[in-house]
Amino acid sequence: MKIAPSPTTTASSTSQRVKVGLIGLAAIVLLIVVASAIIGTASRERPIDTAGAAQPAVVANMAVINEATPSAEPMAELGVAPPTTNTAAASPRTE
Repeated sequence: MKIAPSPTTTASSTSQRVKVGLIGLAAIVLLIVVASAIIGTASRERPIDTAGAAQPAVVANMAVINEATPSAEPMAELGVAPPTTNTAAASPRTE
């Protein structure tokens, strides 16, 4: 034999479910606001300079220096390959 639920039991159960739902919704909104604040703060910070990292000003100056002195034989300058021009053959002999 089934007993029908009383209207007060149904009303209190419904209000409890509404309260739990609203608390859950408020918790989710609060979590999203906190996450947004953390991500926003992290994106506005200056990047940390690490030891050994390339400095943009130095790299730009190196590029300008390298472009200012072009070489026909970069491997010969490094000492990896012998120069291709023969200085003795290039200069005329005077006898």
